[in-house]
Amino acid sequence: MALIITKQLQKLKKYATLLISLILLVSLVAGCSSQTSKDTAKEKVLNFSWAKDIGPLNPHMYNPNQMFAQALVYESLVQYSSDGKIIPWLAESWTISPDGKEYVFILRKDVKFSDGTPFNAAAVKKNFDAVLANSKRHDWLAFIRQIKETQVIDDYTFKLVLKDAYYPVLQELALIRPIRFLAPSQFPDNGNTSESIKKPIGTGPWVLSEYKQGEVAVFVRNEHYWGTKPKLNKLVVKIIPDSESRVVAFEKNELNLIYGTGSISLDAFKQLQQSGKYETKLSEPLATRVLAINSNKGVTKDLKVRQAIQHAFNKDAFVKGVLLGTERKADTVLATNFPYCNLELKPYEYSEAKAKALLEEAGWQEVQGKEFREKDGQVLELEFCFESTDAIQKSVAEVLQGDLKKIGIKVKLTGEELLSIVQRQKDGNFNMIYSDTWGAPYDPHSLVGSMRAPGHADYQAQVGLPMKAELDQKAAVVLVSTDETKRQELYKQIFTTLHEQAVYLPLSYLANIAVYPKKVTGVTFMGSQYEIPFVNMDIQ
Repeated sequence: MALIITKQLQKLKKYATLLISLILLVSLVAGCSSQTSKDTAKEKVLNFSWAKDIGPLNPHMYNPNQMFAQALVYESLVQYSSDGKIIPWLAESWTISPDGKEYVFILRKDVKFSDGTPFNAAAVKKNFDAVLANSKRHDWLAFIRQIKETQVIDDYTFKLVLKDAYYPVLQELALIRPIRFLAPSQFPDNGNTSESIKKPIGTGPWVLSEYKQGEVAVFVRNEHYWGTKPKLNKLVVKIIPDSESRVVAFEKNELNLIYGTGSISLDAFKQLQQSGKYETKLSEPLATRVLAINSNKGVTKDLKVRQAIQHAFNKDAFVKGVLLGTERKADTVLATNFPYCNLELKPYEYSEAKAKALLEEAGWQEVQGKEFREKDGQVLELEFCFESTDAIQKSVAEVLQGDLKKIGIKVKLTGEELLSIVQRQKDGNFNMIYSDTWGAPYDPHSLVGSMRAPGHADYQAQVGLPMKAELDQKAAVVLVSTDETKRQELYKQIFTTLHEQAVYLPLSYLANIAVYPKKVTGVTFMGSQYEIPFVNMDIQ
């Protein structure tokens, strides 16, 4: 009997042990699950959207690569700060020869590409040389045309030799493209980055981790970044072409941030601002909303027609009605606070009477019973081209059409995808086309430099001018002038001529917008309209 009891006790003890082990195992699993949940909860993800696919992120090329995304991955030797100063970046210091033709850069020694390969002078030279090998594609940038030689002095010293002294060197080295640095390990086998790259690997604070063309791009924090690391773990960029759909996604908490001019309509911006649910911000003026008017195509070849357009567009009504007072109207192609641009040019006043008088002088007559003027049986008609996904450009188109109709000009509106608009800018297939200026740190030198490049709307707008060759010659001289007084005078001559020839219709000085929930912090603006400082942002 005692033996039976003993066996029963042993069996109960065994079961108890198994039960305790099972309880401990469950607790351990639950603990691990809880820890995993906590780790997941700690991950900070910012959901953002963009109207266009980010592209292949080739640092040496342009569209369809999106500039804000290129700037996440690739960095420059120097950076343009929010207060307009050039500051050290991948180069910790530099010296300039007395004649202004040689720049020696001392590189940071604590930088690696995100794939672990070294950033050094050899990598800098390799990237410069790749850009120079495709120099015709970049010849809109006067700086590229000025490079004579690139040299590796030692592992962390790089020398740049120019043909002539060129005063905006540092400003153009701060640009998002084309002089930013791809890891040499990611160059194609033939070395020609103008054709393709292997992977978008740079030294920047973000690494592209997932990409579905036309849908989403996911960037993760570069844990090996040499500078201030992002507070966010992940940045998700959702491709949403339609601005109204972007607002809906934001209000459904599918997005944490709306950022950039044209990202949503200003009506929507005002509504979100007035709701009191979100934080909203407006940057200082960054560039100019401007329409290029083609002096070499159709009815806009006539100076009087171009001048009539200047007088017919009601900028005050546009700023108040479309921009809701968020921007200042623009009387000149560049704001007077830009270098060399305080020129006291006389604005074109809004006057339907003056516009109609100019059209009469040009031979375009009103015809009884008809909406639009005619000359020799031809209707006074022009085409305005704009990017169809940009909410503000759409509004500009509608206002322009309405204002010009009042003076008897018929406007055909052509909204197209970005690549089609870019092609029109290259081949001059437009009467008028939407074309923002670049803003800092590009202007005025990059604008003036690009006027000589056929691939830009600026060149195409000016090519019909009788003094075009003279303008190009002055542009060439001003960019290499070392005489400050002479440089100021040349800029005055160039911009005065362009103003008088009415090849630009400046609308307003644009600003970036930002809308975000209160849990998002650190949203700021940079000196350039094309970069978004995600590195400063956080989610509470």
